[in-house]
Amino acid sequence: MVSGKPLNGELDACFRNLMVSTGSGREQAEIGGAMPTLSGWKDLPMELLMRIISVAGDDQMIVVASGVCTGWRDALGWGVTNLSLSWCQQNMNSLMISLAHKFTKLQVLTLRQIKPQLEDSAVEAVSNYCYDLRELDLSRSFRLTDRSLYALAQGCPRLTRLNISGCSSFSDSALIYLSCHCQNLKCLNLCGCVKAATDGALQAIARNCVQLQSLNLGWCEDITDEGVTSLASGCPDLRALDLCGCVLITDESVVALASGCRHLRSLGLYYCQNITDRAMYSLANSCVKRKPGKWDSVRTSSSKDIVGLANLNISQCTALTPPAVQAVCDSFPSLHTCPERHSLIISGCLSLTSVHCACGIQRLRSAGRALQPNHAY
Repeated sequence: MVSGKPLNGELDACFRNLMVSTGSGREQAEIGGAMPTLSGWKDLPMELLMRIISVAGDDQMIVVASGVCTGWRDALGWGVTNLSLSWCQQNMNSLMISLAHKFTKLQVLTLRQIKPQLEDSAVEAVSNYCYDLRELDLSRSFRLTDRSLYALAQGCPRLTRLNISGCSSFSDSALIYLSCHCQNLKCLNLCGCVKAATDGALQAIARNCVQLQSLNLGWCEDITDEGVTSLASGCPDLRALDLCGCVLITDESVVALASGCRHLRSLGLYYCQNITDRAMYSLANSCVKRKPGKWDSVRTSSSKDIVGLANLNISQCTALTPPAVQAVCDSFPSLHTCPERHSLIISGCLSLTSVHCACGIQRLRSAGRALQPNHAY
């Protein structure tokens, strides 16, 4: 738990400086402005308190300030919409339980932990009071069980971003239930959630969360083509998908994504060793279907107008050949193999060292010309 003494001392010092900067009541009276008498921090108007906290404070100070008096608690409860407790090294669970009823207007809450502290009781407290919550980070909360997901489904239906990476105890039935009630989800991180991320859960997400734009399924080893193809058809607005370590998927998944997710910008296929050239050519061909015409017109437009892949990780996909990967690189000018930008990641694939992006090829040509002997005539 946080020690309040140092922070309270900082608050007192700030208050004394404020009194000096505003001047005495007599000085204010001389310029014709009637100023209220401020005998201490508790007399600060709500607007001034929120301004001071927003400029000079941090999340730790917000927590301490909420315990100063009822007025401050109410002011912060209404004004604070973004809170992180990741700085709390111990007793985060009891701290969150004590704060949940104070901060009922929270929209963004970060509870990422270095060591597992959070338990279901804290998440249930959040779901009971923070109905407006939109973004929640519970990553590395190894102690949480399905109770937490069921509570969030009931109490926080407006969630748009949820990070439960590393929460290995969640089941797919709880995740399915969550998807039925939190249908506004746009960003979902399930990395390492082996029990929760099953084909059945992905099919439920595809049915219920049609606005989904980002999904991390890293190292969810039980996922097959059945689950990924359902995502491709049910979540057409998908922009980023991480399938790193999903060793069971094949070309069928990539073909479905290339066809169904026309806005896909980032795809992670690290260690998906069943991926072959067929998958690469399907991605390259999807460029033609997605935007007829030459890519030259796209290169001159703003970055917001560029469509297609901008990040592709095919490290350890050892079945791929250079012509197929080069076709993808040629189709999507935002993919780069050069060190400065490096958005096409091919480490661990020695056979692909001959693949180069457009600027990489230009650099090689320039280097070749520099090595040519300079003949004088």
